[in-house]
Amino acid sequence: MSDILIQAIKNDAIILNGPNDLDFLIHEIRHAKYVLLGESSHGTSEYYKIRVELSKKLIADKGYTFLAVEGDWPACLQVNRYIKGFDQLHTSAREVLSSFSRWPTWMWANEEIIDFIEWLKIYNQHQSKEGQVGFYGIDVYSLWESMDEIIKYLEKINSPDIETAKKMFACFEPFNRQPEKYGISASFYSEGCKDEVTKLLTEICLNKNKYLDTEESKLELEVNAIITANAENYYRTMVVHDNESWNMRDRHMVEVINKISAYLGENSKGIIWEHNTHVGDARATNMADEGIVNVGQLLRKQEGQENIFIVGFGTHRGTVIAADKWGANFERMITPPAQEGSIEDMMHKAGSHDKILIFNEKNQHIFSQRIGHRAIGVVYNPQYEHYGNYVPSSMAERYDAFIYINSTNALTPIEVERVFI
Repeated sequence: MSDILIQAIKNDAIILNGPNDLDFLIHEIRHAKYVLLGESSHGTSEYYKIRVELSKKLIADKGYTFLAVEGDWPACLQVNRYIKGFDQLHTSAREVLSSFSRWPTWMWANEEIIDFIEWLKIYNQHQSKEGQVGFYGIDVYSLWESMDEIIKYLEKINSPDIETAKKMFACFEPFNRQPEKYGISASFYSEGCKDEVTKLLTEICLNKNKYLDTEESKLELEVNAIITANAENYYRTMVVHDNESWNMRDRHMVEVINKISAYLGENSKGIIWEHNTHVGDARATNMADEGIVNVGQLLRKQEGQENIFIVGFGTHRGTVIAADKWGANFERMITPPAQEGSIEDMMHKAGSHDKILIFNEKNQHIFSQRIGHRAIGVVYNPQYEHYGNYVPSSMAERYDAFIYINSTNALTPIEVERVFI
């Protein structure tokens, strides 16, 4: 089987020498409503750089209207405000990235995206208000930060909902902004704040048309309320049911994508940056065997497969930014050569050059068998990666295209003050 795969890669893969070679992929994307751009680690420079180039082309040539990334809504909103001209505080993208203080900070506070943020700002200056591109975080982790933003906004407009918000915040205060502590108390001792959160979300949804919508404030308030409700549920579930908390997180991300899309209008089209494990259809992996769903799967079911284009990323070897345990300082680690028999190994054996592989009717059957596919998280131990860092995947069913970089380099974090969770 390996010889057949290697020959198929040699026959079908397109050599990737530079940004111009991405034009073929842009053509293949056609008119998809959502383009999902993955990464096999959160700490690889080339993945960010290539996603930047693809996103520029999709925005400038195909009219995509927003980026949705695997990041916190409040922090990403600072980027959105900066590129749309709402922010009168920050004078550069580098300053704005100081908003990303939650560990792992390097995911967004890195050198690789600074120029892209400045590019987005300049691009928006030449667009109408309706034509400007947005930048939004769709993750679920920012429980306390989202509550802070809700209260700040409701106080600013002197809303009658402020008392409900303060009662909700008071319920969470004993947990000292420690989500694990809240999760244990809510799950095992019934000391949660579900009722308070539900009441506030209900009131905000009922009264949302009464709020003025300046600088996307209505979208901001509604999404922060959704995050608060979903994060409360997520942390309550996480301590007792890991798979279900994963599903909650990915369903939340799709809910936020839908909320952004609806707010921006029927002509909106989104570019989504997340890890391969979120964007690559879970049904094509062993994740499905454990009842796990993800963003790629949910969006394909929601929009139809023809309206979604998913791009996976991988490498044979190199270096990566990660940590050896949760909350620890990041390190520049070695990414060892890919496991024998994995898709990365096959791509390397088909030629040690960077390449793009498009999956289509011609090669679907060849790449339909499950094969190991590397996944590196923010916590990583290269010595033991062969025991748990490979996801059995039917590549042609998981993705529409795969970008392979033979040797990759660690991205370059910028220094920010960190908040631990």
